[in-house]
Amino acid sequence: MDIRITPCPLRGAVTPPPSKSLSHRALIAATLAGSAERVTNLADSQDINATRRCLDALFDVENGFPVLDCGESGSTLRFLIPLALVLRGGARFTGRGRLMERPQEPYFAIFRQKHIHFEQTGGELFVSGVLTPGRYELPGDVSSQFVTGLLYALPLTDGGSEIDVTSPLQSREYVTMTLEVLKRYGISVENHGFSRFTVPGNQRYVPADYAVEADWSQAGFWYAARTLGHDVAVLGLDPASPQGDKLAAAYSEALPDTVDLSQIPDLLPPLAAMAAVKAGTTRFVNAARLRMKESDRIAATANMLRAFGVKCEEGPDFLAVTGTDKLSAGTVDGAGDHRIVMAAAILATRANGPVTILGAQAVDKSYPAFFDDFRKLGGIADVL
Repeated sequence: MDIRITPCPLRGAVTPPPSKSLSHRALIAATLAGSAERVTNLADSQDINATRRCLDALFDVENGFPVLDCGESGSTLRFLIPLALVLRGGARFTGRGRLMERPQEPYFAIFRQKHIHFEQTGGELFVSGVLTPGRYELPGDVSSQFVTGLLYALPLTDGGSEIDVTSPLQSREYVTMTLEVLKRYGISVENHGFSRFTVPGNQRYVPADYAVEADWSQAGFWYAARTLGHDVAVLGLDPASPQGDKLAAAYSEALPDTVDLSQIPDLLPPLAAMAAVKAGTTRFVNAARLRMKESDRIAATANMLRAFGVKCEEGPDFLAVTGTDKLSAGTVDGAGDHRIVMAAAILATRANGPVTILGAQAVDKSYPAFFDDFRKLGGIADVL
C-alpha cells in the first residue's frame, strides 16, 4: 500500500496506542500465570499477534513439537526461545522479513556452553534441549531482549541462577519494564546495577490484573509533529513510566546537538524528523544496533531524510542530520519499516508539495491505526 500525503496543518489531541513492549511482557507473564484474559488495553498489532500465536502454539501440547511463527517480531523470538526450552524442550521458530538475520549469537554462545542443540537454516531456527539453572553470561551491547528472555524462563527451573552482563547494558529501561512486569506476576529477581541478576528457581507466575499503558515510542512521532509546528496535544501518557522513550517529550522542546541512542534506539526516526527542521547539525551516536532492525534503520532514516532534501552523513554507528527550512516533495521508500513510514508521514506535512510513501502498510507491525489518527488530526493521506 502506497500513500500520498498532502501537506497541511495537524491540529487536535491524540492518544498513542498501548505500549508494544509492555504488551509483549504482560501477555507472556499473564499466560504463564493462567490469567491472560485479565490483561486489558493490550496493543493490537502484527507483533503482538505474533506473540499471541506463538504462546498458543507453545501451550498446545497435543500438537507435537511446537512450531512458532514469529512473523517479524524480534521480541517474540528472543523472549520465547528460553521459555520454549523450559516448557517444551525446544521449538522450531520461523519468521519473515529480516527477522532471522537479526543477531542471536548471545543465545548461541550459551547453547554451546550448556550443550543445547540449535540449528539455523534459511528462515528457521531449531532449538532443543533443557535450560538448566546456573550461571549465564550475556553481552549488554547487542540487545536487552536476551536478558529479558532469560529472566522469564529461569525462575521456572529447579534451582537458582545468575545472569552476568559482560558489557554495559544498552536499553536498560526495557529490562526495567521486564522486572516490573515480573514483580506484578509474583516473580522475584534481584538486580545488581544491571550488571548481574540473581534469579531464584522453583517460582510460579501468579495471576494478576494488568492494564497496559500508552506507548511512548509511538508518542515520539506526535511529539515530532509538535516540533514541526503542529498544534497537537499528546494524551494518555504516564510521565512516571519505566519506558525510556519518554525522553521524546523533552527532546521535542530542546533537541541536543548530540543524542546518545544506546538507551533509546527506537526513537531515531522521530528524533531525526525533529532534527530535519532544527538549525545546525544533530549527531545521533551509539546507534550500531539499528542496522539490524526491520530495516538497516540508520541507512533507511538517512535515505528517508534525503528524499525530503535534508543533508545527512552516516557512519557505522552514527547519523548526522543537518536541518533545513525547506522540505522537498517527492517519493519516500518506507523500507518495510513501520518507524520510517511514520516519520516520513510527519515530515510530509511540512513539505513543499505532495509526498508519496511506498509500503505504508508497514505501520501494521506496531501502530495499525496510525493513519486513522493522522487523518483525525486533519492530515490528508490518500491510499494510491
